[in-house]
Amino acid sequence: MTDDTRVRTPEPDRLDPAARPFVDLLTAVFPDVGGAVTDPVEARRILAAAPAHPAEPPAVGEVTDRTIPGPAGAPPIPVRIYRPEAGADAGPRPTVVFLHGGGWVLCGIDTHDRTCRSLCRESGAVVVSVDYRLAPEARFPAPVEDAYAAVCWAAEHVGELGGEPAALVVAGDSAGGNLAAATALLARDRGGPALAGQVLIYPATDLAGQPESYRTNGSGYYLTTAAMRWFRDQYLGPDGDPADPLASPLRADLTGLPPAHVITAGCDPLHDEGRAFAAALRAAGTPVTEDCRPAMFHGFLAMSEYLDEARQALRGAADAMAATLPDRKNHGDHGGSAG
Repeated sequence: MTDDTRVRTPEPDRLDPAARPFVDLLTAVFPDVGGAVTDPVEARRILAAAPAHPAEPPAVGEVTDRTIPGPAGAPPIPVRIYRPEAGADAGPRPTVVFLHGGGWVLCGIDTHDRTCRSLCRESGAVVVSVDYRLAPEARFPAPVEDAYAAVCWAAEHVGELGGEPAALVVAGDSAGGNLAAATALLARDRGGPALAGQVLIYPATDLAGQPESYRTNGSGYYLTTAAMRWFRDQYLGPDGDPADPLASPLRADLTGLPPAHVITAGCDPLHDEGRAFAAALRAAGTPVTEDCRPAMFHGFLAMSEYLDEARQALRGAADAMAATLPDRKNHGDHGGSAG
């Protein structure tokens, strides 16, 4: 990808007015990577200094921190395991391996704690949130290998986790959606484990492309085109290949993959590649449900406690996870516009 992509002046009226305060708040507290901030350590320091969420986190049945084995020759991987509250429906559950966003450089299991708790509550699934290695200290493909190792561990320990062996799901948002899609490719190509689904939340799917949404949504909506370029360069390094199928799943052979639920936002630089990935999966014969929210922004799912559209999208993602249980139907149609 070249760096001559022109960014158009954003059109604020395309964003849901209820979302604008959250976009402005996130823009204020998140480091301006690719702009004023170019050092990953400084970016992490700024993010760590952001104010904590003032409210108590959503309650779940149990939260456990532990480590699991990493890939061969790599360090152990910290994970956080969320179990639902005990209730009438206490049989085997889906197991969801969740991969956080943050451009492969930032964030971790703490920043995505509320999202994982909400998914656990809504889906009734056990959620395993993965603190994979970050770039640039651990560049591609190290985060992908960590993600795959976590999926393999979850499959091997599904009984201990209280899960149904046939209901293993990989999920993630943004860079985590990229890793989830790449992990599904590895699971297919390495002979398992068998995945019942992939839930991809505004995923990055084509690091070699220049989608139109990089221009139309490149500034004014929290995630910027400049930030995505910086994240890509940190992740791949100077010698990385942005067209590698594990870095850009849109460029992979997409046959033989598990059903997908893909969430996109209309005011997001990643909008077009997320929509293109859903279409490419469908064309390759993969069942796909798609939830496009035209008036939302990158990261909106984390605002499910405040925004109606985020609540609906979260419920749709949770339904896709819950529906992987044999003979289990979801709660209904919670998808947004396909446009």
